[in-house]
Amino acid sequence: MLSTLESLFKLARERKNKPVDGSYTNKLLGDKSLSKDKILEEINELIEAVENNNNKIHEAADVFYHLIMFLEANDIKIEEVMEELNNRKK
Repeated sequence: MLSTLESLFKLARERKNKPVDGSYTNKLLGDKSLSKDKILEEINELIEAVENNNNKIHEAADVFYHLIMFLEANDIKIEEVMEELNNRKK
């Protein structure tokens, strides 16, 4: 399960360092405004899917993907986020 998330972070970092022409991932990584707009759109779509009890898994996956791209586009390292979460344990 976690390997899927790790592979998405790896993909984001690889594409950031070695862009691929026509890649949607690279569009998100290279355009912070687009990345922001997409994460907001996907979160709203997930909320709507939950409220309507349909397509929840698809929309949740979209949120994860776009959040990972948003974090990487803005140089927010997942390792630091995980450390912050770990520090919040009581």
